[in-house]
Amino acid sequence: MGLLDGKVAVVTGAGGGIGREHALALSGAGAAVVVNDLGGSRDGTGTGQNMADSVVEEIRAAGGTAVANYDNVATVAGGQGILKSALDAFGQADVLVNNAGILRDKTFAKMEEPEWDAVVAVHLKGTYCVTRPIFLHMRESGRGGSIINTSSTSGLEGNFGQTNYGAAKAGIAGFTRCLAIEGQKYGVRVNAIAPVALTRMTEDLPLAKNEAFQERMSPKHIAPLIVYLASDLAKDVTKKIFFVGGGQISEMRMVRTPGVTKKEGLWTPDEIAGQIGEILA
Repeated sequence: MGLLDGKVAVVTGAGGGIGREHALALSGAGAAVVVNDLGGSRDGTGTGQNMADSVVEEIRAAGGTAVANYDNVATVAGGQGILKSALDAFGQADVLVNNAGILRDKTFAKMEEPEWDAVVAVHLKGTYCVTRPIFLHMRESGRGGSIINTSSTSGLEGNFGQTNYGAAKAGIAGFTRCLAIEGQKYGVRVNAIAPVALTRMTEDLPLAKNEAFQERMSPKHIAPLIVYLASDLAKDVTKKIFFVGGGQISEMRMVRTPGVTKKEGLWTPDEIAGQIGEILA
């Protein structure tokens, strides 16, 4: 018996890298999988069916069950089409992994509107477009489900040259926390991961050519957490954001310091300056 026997999982951007490993692992645990991929390049240009089809063939060759979907996650119609593929093939959707993404890195001073809009559209709007129909399906089915979003340390900690990507990924973290609250009464769990791995999205890193580093940072290290969060083993886990990569899993949290309270009157800038160390402590 597989951990996910009888479950149907949808994985966006599953034609390569981290998404491919998600799809293979979910299938290996017994889930039927909808492999979504638009088939574009790293910057989001172009389309094609080969990437999604190759992962479906790989799953089927290993004895699993999967279908391909080529819809664009950045459109409402695309999100609806992805759910339709799951319902047409398997009659349900129990797990959603929002993984699709693109990169258009530039320093903020050089970033024009197209670079900003394209990245926000795929990551942040795409998370909305795909999640909404599947969330409604999970709610109305009465079975609940598991939604796993993809945030990033670039959004939660910051990274040079990625204001567009970081803003979108931080937005996904906020989306996750809010939707988790709304989903609780319907049995829909919503979590997010901030993965670190070597893929075509990170192939420009200097260490990418080192074989030992390649193995340690393989996207295969991300997939077990996805299977866990998709399964009933995580039935009480929601509203969490996990860092995962290189064998490490940890929780990323938004924290607030105890701070300083002024009991009477308004703060003055000089008073704030005098207390800033304790405010930040």
